[in-house]
Amino acid sequence: MAIASEKKRWTDEEFMALPQGGRYELVDGDLIDMGNSGMEHGNIGMFLGGVIEIYVRSHKLGVTCDSSTAFTMKSGNKRSPDVSFVARERLQGLKRLPKGFFQGAPDLAVEVISPNNTFEEIHSKLVEYFENGCRLAWVINPDEQSVLVYHQPHPDRLLTIVDTLDGEAVISGLALPVADLFIELDY
Repeated sequence: MAIASEKKRWTDEEFMALPQGGRYELVDGDLIDMGNSGMEHGNIGMFLGGVIEIYVRSHKLGVTCDSSTAFTMKSGNKRSPDVSFVARERLQGLKRLPKGFFQGAPDLAVEVISPNNTFEEIHSKLVEYFENGCRLAWVINPDEQSVLVYHQPHPDRLLTIVDTLDGEAVISGLALPVADLFIELDY
């Protein structure tokens, strides 16, 4: 008869004290090192995050965060989308952003598929995001130069480089050609 070992219960302080430079998620009590993702992945995330941040800050719609930002799910899991947006309505009453973790999922969660991602991993994140208040998710596939749009844990639309990414009611007025996410170097 096997004896079940008890999973470590991480405090927010312990999780935040993990070595800098690493990207971690906490999933079902297991510490997951998200590793490095490569230059293409990083550039897509940085570009999209920058576009969103400039737009939402100038319209006072909320805040944008990068992949080092963890969100605490109802399960206790800490999830970190590649890019995230939290609407101002959910930040009411705050003078400053929390130094720790935001409770619940972001309103918009963006995942950029990396070579080391699995379908199950992305799907599991999407399920948890939507169970915790996410209203819109984009899964960007650099290899296929496409974006899957989600309003639930199952995709609603496939966008290609001829389409426009739309912030819908979550980031009203934000529109970006999908082709802008995928650069071809010409220098």
